[in-house]
Order: sequence, then C-alpha cells, then structure tokens
Amino acid sequence: MSPRRSSTSSSSSSSSSDDERDHHQKYRRMINCNPGPAAQPREILEQAHRELFDYQNTGISVMEMSHRSAEFENIIKTAEQLLREIVNIPDNYRVLFMHGGGTAQFSAIPLNLCNKFKEQLVNYACTGVWSEKAAKEAEKYCIVHRVLPPKKLDGTLETIPDYSDWNINPEGTYLYYTDNETLTGLEYPIQIQAPISNPKMIVAVDMTSNFLTRKFDVSNYGVVIAAAQKNIGIAGVGVVIVREDLLGSPMPICPLTMDYTLWNKNKSLYNTPSCYPIYMCMLYLQWIKKKGGLEEMERRARKRSELIYSIIDQSNGFFYNPIDPKCRSRINITFRIGGGSKGDDALEKLFIDECKNRNIIGVKGHRLVGGIRISMFNAMRVKDAEIIADLMRKFLKKHGQ
Repeated sequence: MSPRRSSTSSSSSSSSSDDERDHHQKYRRMINCNPGPAAQPREILEQAHRELFDYQNTGISVMEMSHRSAEFENIIKTAEQLLREIVNIPDNYRVLFMHGGGTAQFSAIPLNLCNKFKEQLVNYACTGVWSEKAAKEAEKYCIVHRVLPPKKLDGTLETIPDYSDWNINPEGTYLYYTDNETLTGLEYPIQIQAPISNPKMIVAVDMTSNFLTRKFDVSNYGVVIAAAQKNIGIAGVGVVIVREDLLGSPMPICPLTMDYTLWNKNKSLYNTPSCYPIYMCMLYLQWIKKKGGLEEMERRARKRSELIYSIIDQSNGFFYNPIDPKCRSRINITFRIGGGSKGDDALEKLFIDECKNRNIIGVKGHRLVGGIRISMFNAMRVKDAEIIADLMRKFLKKHGQ
C-alpha cells in the first residue's frame, strides 16, 4: 500500500496545481459583501479543502483532532505567534482564543475588568448599535456612564464628536468603544489614547469589524477584542488581547468560559476550544503575513473604499451616504439610492437584483436602517471593488438622470 501523500509536500506541487484548476472550474465564486460571516480568501479555502480529510499526513481532519494533541498545540501556538508578529504585540500582553465571538465579550469585559458587582462605574462611547448593545450588557454588572449623546438611526448626518467634547467620568474603571460600527458604516479616524482626565483608566476596544485592516498600537489599550468571522477567519472563536496586569481579579460571578485569568493560565485550552475556527485563523494570519502584513491590508482597504466613495460623491446625491466624511468606514459602506436619506425602495431593490445578476451578494442594508451596505473585509480583492464601482457607475447613468 502506498503511503498517504501530505498536502504540504513539495513533491505534490504539480498535483496541487491540477487540484486548484479543477477547483476553479468546479466552484462558482460570488463577490461576497455579506457583513459577517464574511468572505474568505480563495487561497485559504483551497488549502482548507486540500487538508480537510488529512491534515499534514495525520490521517485525520482538524475537525476530529484532539485539542490535547501535539498537532493542535502547534496550530494554536502558530496562530498566536503570527498574530503577535503581525500586530507587534508587546510581551506584557496575553493572547486568548475564546468561545462566543464578540457578543460574549460584551459580558466578559466588565466581568474581568471590574471585581465588585454593581458598584463600579464604567464609561461607554456609544456611536451605534454594537457599542450600545455592549453598554446595555455591561449594565447587568456595572454602573454605565455614556460619554456621548444617544444616536438616532434616522438617516441624518452621523459623526463622532471631537474627543475634547466627550463627557468622560474620571472615576470610571475603563472606557469602552467600538472602532467600526458595521450597521451604519461609522469608523474612528484615529485610535483613541488613554483618557487625559485619568491616565490610569483602562481603554477597551471592540475591533471585530476592522481588526487587522490597519496598524494600531496595542499598548494604548488594556483589552482588544475581535470576533474572527469578518477579517481573520470563520465564526466560532473570539480573539482577546489583554494586558497581563489586568488579569487575576474577575468578578466572583464570572463564568468559567469568560474568565481571562483562567483562559490565560490554561493557554486557551481550559476546555475543548473551537479547534477548526482556530485552524482557519492560523491560515488567515499566514495569508495576511504572506500578502505583506497590516501595511498591505490597510492599502487595500483604503483603495477599495475610495473606489466606492468616489462614485457616491460624484453622484449629485443619487447615492446618499449619511456619514461625516472624516468618520466614513473603510470596511462597511452604507448608502441610500435615489431619494436622499429615505431612499427609493424600488430603486434599491432593483440595485440589489442587478448585483445578483453580476454575482454580487450581501449588499442589502441592515433591517434597522435599510438601503444598501457594501461590506469589504480583508478577503475582498481590489478587483472586486472595481466591479462593484463599475456597476454603480452604470446604474447611476441609467437611473440617475
């Protein structure tokens, strides 16, 4: 009996090329603008496809691999090492791979950063639906102080007030914000530093939807959270980067699966982790490194968004974007068609249908705001954004006169 052939063997390069050609011919790929789970780079899907039945000559899939095995230990270690290298994470920060995605972290952050139930005050900068959800969850455990006025999803111009206008309570244990609001397409133009009013205040940030799309200084934060399914993998795992001095004193009511200290002590292996999503994270991080790291991801994000916003800005209001230009998201671009802030439902439905005819999916806006949303995460090629821009240009010419 001939031995199994490793999917990573150099001797199989010609066969792998044949497999890839067959894969391209067999599977039709859409331009995926879904807001999450999001598109995956084709190269990653092809590698996962090759390794699905037999991961590196083990004779089993990662899906059925013991999380205590040497093979999986290597996967999770490699994922962490790649993330540390790509982001330049300081040695005094810990990387955790946790269950529950980003929403679980809405609870985990107050449960780990505060140790007195319903006694400690925390600051929340609510700029949209996701930061507001996080604030409401934190209210179960803390006294939440909102530093910004309430948001209205009414199509009027949205912006982020200057930092000097934020009403931050200096007694707060931490300040929390969401770096990119996917629903409306609002993104912080710069990273926030620790509050001047209290240099010791912890800053916690949800970077789920723009994680690894630009450089950032980890040392500005106490905690960085990011669910994997938008920019670094598939649904099922959340990445947490936490400063080590913040470990050790969670609330007594903190569940085991949300305890940063316990997770760090057990190297994210306290119980069975989300093995396959962590494997996909590893592949995605390898891909980011191969393509040029955060500098290249940032260049692509900027180029993709410029292609779409240029059409919007030259449409004389036919495509209406409700976001202050300085706060426009590079990742999630929202707009109404043909009717200002309210849009024209018939034209928007026609646009969605024409997108489908061009193999572009996932462009319908969130049910709370309607309209159109073009989500362009790390996996989207600039070429795909050019195709979308071309469709918009032709749609404008046909219906915008």
